[in-house]
Amino acid sequence: MLDVIALEKIDSQGMFKIYDRWPEIAKKSYESEGIQVDLSDSINHIIFSGMGGSGAVGDIFSAILSKTKVHVCVVKGYHLPETVDANTLVVATSISGNTIETLSVLEAAKKQNCKTIAFSSGGKMKEFCEKNKIQYRKIEQIHSPRASFTIFLYSMLKTLEPILPIKKTDIIESLDQLEIQKKILGRIIYHLITLQFLLQNG
Repeated sequence: MLDVIALEKIDSQGMFKIYDRWPEIAKKSYESEGIQVDLSDSINHIIFSGMGGSGAVGDIFSAILSKTKVHVCVVKGYHLPETVDANTLVVATSISGNTIETLSVLEAAKKQNCKTIAFSSGGKMKEFCEKNKIQYRKIEQIHSPRASFTIFLYSMLKTLEPILPIKKTDIIESLDQLEIQKKILGRIIYHLITLQFLLQNG
């Protein structure tokens, strides 16, 4: 109990409890039912739009797609590149669904007639997509945007899997590694907190 009590004092919002569940959350997210992505072979440019943790998700997909001949970029701001056209796929991600920069990119993608798919926990992004008949998937926010990283990453992996140069076995292996890292990190945290307790109490 010593480590939990100490962590609760440091992390009063209980975020560590969500991090401890990341492997379970990731697995459940990947095993969830995805949506059918309507894509054609004409796509030659993919843009991932998002800020903060949502932008970090885009960085991961950009790294995965670096193995392909498709031009990929991550937009962490208000504007789409001038090179976008009807053969561009824009993947917009906002965990809250209210990120101004990402909403701006989503609106621009609609005007430019880009193929678009959006992910959020609701908010203005959901309303915009429903109004404009844009492919959309709602993903639950868990605790906070930062803590929701794995549920968004693995839900998006499931949805975008048909266009990704990644094997299902590699994704399963990553889930196994999450569980291993959780155990290693748990032991490290326990020993650090125990050491701190011993130093403070002689």
